[in-house]
Amino acid sequence: MTVVDLDRDTVKRGLAEGTLLLIDVREDYEFDRGHIPGSVSFPLSTFDPQALKALVEADGRRPVFSCASGVRSVNALAAAQGAGLDITEHYKGAFKDWYGAGEPIEA
Repeated sequence: MTVVDLDRDTVKRGLAEGTLLLIDVREDYEFDRGHIPGSVSFPLSTFDPQALKALVEADGRRPVFSCASGVRSVNALAAAQGAGLDITEHYKGAFKDWYGAGEPIEA
């Protein structure tokens, strides 16, 4: 499995430039309580590789997984790669890093 760790600055830059599709794999209730602006919800508990493939292809930006602390995003990478999808990047610090640094969130 290939895992590329991205830091907060790289994620911020990608979101600001519009080149990064941040896919939040936390549960809907977690996402609804607060998420990184511009991220999309795609819960790991209902992971559907075909739906993910369609999302990534329709969007066209570089897909990057995120979660609460960086664990579920690695599991999402494993699931995506196991399904033959070429997704290798995740936000290592995830929502806890983002929120802890005082970055803006949406609810």
